[in-house]
Amino acid sequence: MQPLIRIRGLTKRFGSGCDRCLAATGPEHDTNLCPHCGSVLACNDLSFDLFPGEALGVVGESGSGKSTLVRLLHFEWEASAGSMDVHRSAAGSHLLAEMFPENGDYSRNLLLLSHFQRRQMRNALMGIVYQNPHLGLRMGVSSGGNIAERLLGAGWRNIAKMRQRAAELLEKTEIPIQRMDEPPANFSGGMQQRVQIAKALSNNPMILFLDEVTTGLDLSVQARVLDLIRNLRSEFNLSMLVVSHDLGVINLLCQRTMVMKAGHIVEDGLTDQILQDPQHRYTQLLVASQL
Repeated sequence: MQPLIRIRGLTKRFGSGCDRCLAATGPEHDTNLCPHCGSVLACNDLSFDLFPGEALGVVGESGSGKSTLVRLLHFEWEASAGSMDVHRSAAGSHLLAEMFPENGDYSRNLLLLSHFQRRQMRNALMGIVYQNPHLGLRMGVSSGGNIAERLLGAGWRNIAKMRQRAAELLEKTEIPIQRMDEPPANFSGGMQQRVQIAKALSNNPMILFLDEVTTGLDLSVQARVLDLIRNLRSEFNLSMLVVSHDLGVINLLCQRTMVMKAGHIVEDGLTDQILQDPQHRYTQLLVASQL
């Protein structure tokens, strides 16, 4: 099976950088802050693949670079270096064909697209659920309106069909249909997350990004949200990148896992292997801390 997405050499530097940044940062120095110029290498030379229908976990301490990785792949921030190639079989492949008419199994580097083209790609191919629902939802707009706004960005124009789509997704995410005209501001944290999930799925994305989606929720609400995500991944055959500091979440959702520290991937492999037989010293400490 060919990867859905290939990431090679992905790097994000905040600051001007200097010729000593690489030698002075990384897991062996326990920092991604260059002591010489003050630049931060939030992600440094990351390379990995994501396969169709796969849930790939990303774990690490705060500041390890995992949320920066999501922002780069979701085109919210511009990468300093690297490439992101998408297989032409992806959902929204008509858009890929328009932008990349040349032959080949993969598009060329999506990170080199214009701002407008990246926004098109994001609307057509991606969905995201943030830790803070305020980042993913307009709290003063109805739940159905939030989904319709997403559909408009993906090219939908028929109001009746958009409302029908919103109702279907809200029902799937366990939001009562009679409340679809209420704003998320009226909802609990768990319901807000479920509206975010419905919005993220509205454009049939090729990849769904989950960034600490259960942090701050009560344990019973966490369990319901995670169970919902598992069911939806199976139903829609979703490819997911799941960022979490909670190894229990990663174990429940992900087949493979990458461990990040100081902007680097220090270990990757099957989730069972990572959790039961970690090889890197940092991974061992991370697993031991949550036993």
